[in-house]
Amino acid sequence: MYRFAKIALNLSGQSARQVAVRQKSGLSPEFHAKYGAPLLISGIGFCAAVWAYVITSTGITWNLSPVGKVEPKPWKE
Repeated sequence: MYRFAKIALNLSGQSARQVAVRQKSGLSPEFHAKYGAPLLISGIGFCAAVWAYVITSTGITWNLSPVGKVEPKPWKE
């Protein structure tokens, strides 16, 4: 852990630029401009469809509130 902290603190401007270049996305900005919104909207739609199926068709009992459903066990003597 000490080595990692020492290296992290000793990052110079040159090495920070090297890390930034190394981690640069391979996708061009045109790709994001062209397909970004449709991908986001389709992902939201897919997620909503899956949750709609789970909520309506799987038969899960959700038990949102235990109030009025939980009763104490009868006292045994």
